[in-house]
Amino acid sequence: MNNTKRSGFSEFIRKSIVSLKRKPETIAMVVLVIAFLVYSLNLTYISHTTARIQGPGMGLYGFITMLLSMLSFVCFTSSYPRRKKPNYMMIGLMFVMFAIIVFCDIKYKGLITNALTRAENPIAEEDYITKAAKALNAHIIILIIGAALVALRPVYAKMIRGIKTSIAVEDSGNMAAIDIAGDD
Repeated sequence: MNNTKRSGFSEFIRKSIVSLKRKPETIAMVVLVIAFLVYSLNLTYISHTTARIQGPGMGLYGFITMLLSMLSFVCFTSSYPRRKKPNYMMIGLMFVMFAIIVFCDIKYKGLITNALTRAENPIAEEDYITKAAKALNAHIIILIIGAALVALRPVYAKMIRGIKTSIAVEDSGNMAAIDIAGDD
């Protein structure tokens, strides 16, 4: 019984590797989904921070980040069409979007820092402001990792293709006894 569980798990791993061989860009997509989730699930903290600090362009930076995060998924899915070469224009557009998102996150963090450390009338650091800054840091890091995975797709695709996933089929040894000629 333990052998059955082990072979079932190993079969799951084998099938996962086979699917990654067919679509290695799935790895980058998973990382980009995680980056999107980190930002969108912390959007409440970011919105409260925007309402509290009311820095110039804070709401716009948050809007641009959210909009381009969603549009980058559209570019990603169009970048790797099924059974065709990658669409390099879409990949380039996606990298431009990533750069704009990182720029907006950095500018937003700068506005938080300025509001907390300004000489006259500094904002008291609230829990949600700290959480928003940490979410922006995590978003930037995960997004850069995702962009690196998109750029390095040809490298790790070759490495994944090198993994042996074939199954050894048992031979009954009686292949000569099978009559396939169909002489009646």
